[in-house]
Amino acid sequence: MFFQKKIGIIQQYRYVLRTTAFGGIAINTLKTFFSGLDYSIPINVIAALLCITLHELCHGLVAYKLGDNTAKDAGRLTLNPIKHIDIIGLVMMAIFKFGWAKPVPINMNNFKNPKTGMAITALAGPVSNVILAVIMFLIYGFIYKFFYNSSEAGTLILQLVYTTAYISCALAVLNIIPIPPLDGSKILFALLPSDIYYKLMRYEQYGFILLILLISTNAASPFLSTATQGLFNFLSVTAKWAFSLTV
Repeated sequence: MFFQKKIGIIQQYRYVLRTTAFGGIAINTLKTFFSGLDYSIPINVIAALLCITLHELCHGLVAYKLGDNTAKDAGRLTLNPIKHIDIIGLVMMAIFKFGWAKPVPINMNNFKNPKTGMAITALAGPVSNVILAVIMFLIYGFIYKFFYNSSEAGTLILQLVYTTAYISCALAVLNIIPIPPLDGSKILFALLPSDIYYKLMRYEQYGFILLILLISTNAASPFLSTATQGLFNFLSVTAKWAFSLTV
């Protein structure tokens, strides 16, 4: 009986050893698998979704405050990114860090002053991206000390915050260009006489084609990259300030 119990214990011990060894191999294999993954594209997509969602939401909110319910009635006053996604624009944003979302529907005739209301509504998008970039820089500066070299997860969080700040700057720069249907055109056109303004607004669709050509052929890349990097560097001062508070 004693030997049977001893044999049973030995068998259980061997089973535990095999199980533990297998579990260790499995865990190490998973660690190797996940450490070898390229997270840059998922991070770009998440960052892009956050930037374009806030951008379009702010357009709709400002329009609503100025008297236009079109975006609200269309269900666009939401943080749900699915409501704002333009697939092609999201892919462009994730790969090239320059892209667009599905435009929020706005009826400028509902504004007391249509041209001024449209300009203010258009300006809300780029401004929201600048504010988001500042917030991301502040977060980056505050958490850098605690997440840098802490773990792979910490590094990914820093990369996500950093990428969100950059894409937000890129979106602000892109949208301030005065080519229809970008926000910059609505801001600039508001300074023109009404008859010229409404004529130019009819050609928004052709401006979109021009925009696609400029981005896809990299013709606008030197300007966009330089302007984005300039804004990024200017706003990154907030990250340095936030980091100084943790030292």
